[in-house]
Amino acid sequence: MKKIQILLIEDNRLLRDGISEILKKQNDMHVVATIGNGENILNIIENHKPDIVLLDLGLRNQSSLEAAKLIKKNFQEIKIIVMDLIPLQTDIYDFVKAGVSGFLLKDASVSEFYKTIRTVYQGEQFLPHQLTCSLFTQIVDHTVNLSKPSIIEKSVRMTKRERQVVELISDGMTNKEIALKLRLSPYTVKSHVHNILEKLTLTTRVQIAKYVHLSENYKTASESTSLIS
Repeated sequence: MKKIQILLIEDNRLLRDGISEILKKQNDMHVVATIGNGENILNIIENHKPDIVLLDLGLRNQSSLEAAKLIKKNFQEIKIIVMDLIPLQTDIYDFVKAGVSGFLLKDASVSEFYKTIRTVYQGEQFLPHQLTCSLFTQIVDHTVNLSKPSIIEKSVRMTKRERQVVELISDGMTNKEIALKLRLSPYTVKSHVHNILEKLTLTTRVQIAKYVHLSENYKTASESTSLIS
């Protein structure tokens, strides 16, 4: 049986040794090398020819994103899995765009750890359950299919209440004003805004308003949405 050849890049020695020991227990996996940073990574890959690189997102002495880009530029066939505690949405976007095949939370169970490696080795993309749903869908659509989903597609993923909040944001209303308009608590409105930003892969309220004003499709999709509960 051919074993999955794995290169581990992790600057925390305790984690590096622990992960290596865990992987050695699997009959279908083999750790070809472990290193604490991305220095001379091309030479190491050339010498050991790994199938998968497990890459720590937070390397202290080198940009993990640049390391991922360097690997994919020179060894397109190699699959990269990024490891982190809780990666930011922007990190996920940047790394997937760079060609990374999956993310692995460092507090994942051992079984999830193995599953991620095997899934990616088989040619699939993988994100933990906590990072899936609309965020993953939009990232993959934008980076892999090279076409960002239209606002009409994004609006369909939102609830009726979220669409109402989007429309009021585009009208320049604050959370407090929206809460009064929809007879909701400011905390509930804030939660809706957070969900909307995530679903649209945006970071600010201004960007939400810009999307709405620049898209006739969104206006059409929302015509039937009443602001009256």
